[in-house]
Amino acid sequence: MAQRQLRAADGYAFGVYESLPPGDPKGGVVVIQEIFGVNAHIREVADGFAAAGYAALAPALFDRAERGVELGYDAEGMSRGRDLAFAQLPREEALRDLQATVEEAGKYGKVGVVGYCYGGLMAWLSACHLDGIDCVSAYYGGGIAGALDTAPKCPVIMHFGELDAHIPMSDVDRIAGAFPDVPVHVYPADHGFNCDHRESYHAESAAQARERTIGLFRDRLG
Repeated sequence: MAQRQLRAADGYAFGVYESLPPGDPKGGVVVIQEIFGVNAHIREVADGFAAAGYAALAPALFDRAERGVELGYDAEGMSRGRDLAFAQLPREEALRDLQATVEEAGKYGKVGVVGYCYGGLMAWLSACHLDGIDCVSAYYGGGIAGALDTAPKCPVIMHFGELDAHIPMSDVDRIAGAFPDVPVHVYPADHGFNCDHRESYHAESAAQARERTIGLFRDRLG
């Protein structure tokens, strides 16, 4: 477990949390943050993928707007996170940093990407626009329904909560209809159901989605 810096193609240096398995990695996994930054929860998620045998890297995408962002799950944190993600950080810059992280993860073998909330959207965009990715697992990515103009370049699975007020089921249906080959899993849960730091955490759904994600990585990465 270590804090590192990577450098994007434009020369910008950004932070990344890296968690390595005890033995040789089976591959690399890029963990994309929620709107709350690379906080304790995202570091724990990365550690979980390391425990499953993968080299996990979580890039601090907000560094271009403000370094070291770690927000709480209250209304203030949510408002600040949304502003950083959707007003202050140009999407192309976030994708540039993700491409650099994917390339670094590729030193450990094949690369999978997993993202949550804002990271779910960025995981989908990574699948469509970036190179060197072997598979993607996208959790409750708000905005995916408005970004269906480009097909993914690698296998993708998605996870949504049927109680999610931020992402209506009509959006989920639109995604499934646009890409019928992309498995879209719906759980009896709310937005953020994977995060055990939030009231919306749903243990059964989180476990099932993680099992599917690890299965995808096992099949595509080794």
